[in-house]
Amino acid sequence: MQVVTTIAGSDSGGGAGIQADLKTFQELKVFGTSVITALTAQNTLGVSGVMPIEASFVEQQLQALLEDFSISAVKTGMLFSSAIIQTVAQMTANTKVPLIVDPVMIAKGGESLLRQDAIDAIINHLLPVATIVTPNIPEAETLTGKEINTLADIKEVAKLLLQTGVQCVIIKGGHLADRNFAIDYIFFKNGQSFSMQTPRIASKNTHGTGCTFSAAITAFLGSGLPIKEAIIEAKKFIQLAITYDLALGNGHGPTNHFAYQNYKETCEVIIHES
Repeated sequence: MQVVTTIAGSDSGGGAGIQADLKTFQELKVFGTSVITALTAQNTLGVSGVMPIEASFVEQQLQALLEDFSISAVKTGMLFSSAIIQTVAQMTANTKVPLIVDPVMIAKGGESLLRQDAIDAIINHLLPVATIVTPNIPEAETLTGKEINTLADIKEVAKLLLQTGVQCVIIKGGHLADRNFAIDYIFFKNGQSFSMQTPRIASKNTHGTGCTFSAAITAFLGSGLPIKEAIIEAKKFIQLAITYDLALGNGHGPTNHFAYQNYKETCEVIIHES
């Protein structure tokens, strides 16, 4: 049994954050452990409160896990502050295991989940020790200060992110204008790249998609899959989770973490090598 860890915020509504990560780990048959960086009061309609955890207690949680478990992969979600980011970066660098960074900044309802001073800390401390970073378009723009409108823009932003030291950049294309397809672009430090295309699903129930996608990558990497295969399988996981949504709540509902095991043979991801 492989053990993986999520370092993120708690979502009281259960659709994102620690809760989404642990559900994903369970479905993909790895043992999930967690380090909580903040508590949120939220539901499908939005975030009504955030209570951060002190960086020293984040360190204590992670140290407790490292002293007892052989962890095969780690992911980060909402880290909230520069102090937490620097603590996590230092401790995960010492583990020498794959680190997947989901640079969570804004909740689905528009609320900020990352303090402004923390953005520099991601660039300067976390990405240099990361294996994969998984920004959506707005997050990639914020991290680099570059506007994304074209494929050329995506390539330029990926190049800038790779220069931080991260080994692989996944720029998620859900915010792009194409109405028929969602295309994610993947770039490696060795110069290789590819893209993944799936049909765009018309659904408001997409809360926690970024958390779930990065958690699936973490689970597959932790299980021993090569990076490219782990990314493709994770894309199938989140595509099915959106396709067979649960329609819970009155706002942006959660995705369906149960769908992959029931429908994975039906999901096709079109790969374009570059």
